[in-house]
Amino acid sequence: MRNIKLSIQYDGTRYDGWQKQGNTNKTIQGKIEAVLSQMLNEHIEINGSGRTDSGVHAYNQIANFKTKSNIAFEELIKKANTNLPNDIVIRFAEEVDEVFHSQHDAKGKKYLYRIWNSEFNNPFLDSYCIHLSEKLDINAMKSASQYLIGEHDFSSFTTLKSNKKSKVRTIYSIDFSVNNEIIEIIFYGNGFLYNMVRIICGTLLDVGLGKINPNFVNEILSKKDRSLAGYTAPAKALFLYDVEY
Repeated sequence: MRNIKLSIQYDGTRYDGWQKQGNTNKTIQGKIEAVLSQMLNEHIEINGSGRTDSGVHAYNQIANFKTKSNIAFEELIKKANTNLPNDIVIRFAEEVDEVFHSQHDAKGKKYLYRIWNSEFNNPFLDSYCIHLSEKLDINAMKSASQYLIGEHDFSSFTTLKSNKKSKVRTIYSIDFSVNNEIIEIIFYGNGFLYNMVRIICGTLLDVGLGKINPNFVNEILSKKDRSLAGYTAPAKALFLYDVEY
């Protein structure tokens, strides 16, 4: 058996997230598995580096699958992309060690969130940014974000209900960039809980709008109470940016 590693890009707008589900055929994983299974004439199951929610996009989702096929990588990529919807693209493929697992072996992940901070909405960015007309205080947002750096229990920043799963994660950095009226925030950590990035974004946006004091973010973190944090920011502006191994 060969173990094949893939780099995948997708626009998540039309899909119910990455993970295959029994009640819908509109998932990224499901679409790719169906195409590969038909191409290779065998049952294919792919493992993603992590789940992205409904409406979330990916610049570089990593996945792997095992196959008996000897198909060349160039042919695999070309045939798969010909048969996949235009909003899902396999960018790269390589053979890896048989024990490699795209999720279990991931050492770090980066997520990108994009904001269009301008008086008027931009119809050409609307699918991939959220629009805020009120000017954001970026310095306040940067100050608030520093409380989140390091290893913490992020119970206040997730909608995960289970008490069996640890809510401790490490955020290595939160970086801001401003290009004209587009604000981009990149979150880099060892892993992220369900809705964690979107809730952190919603909280930082409330800080930027003056609704939350930057110093209060430290208290939100320590209280481990989801009700104290900001809203869950929209999925359409979130991208799985990169995965590190």
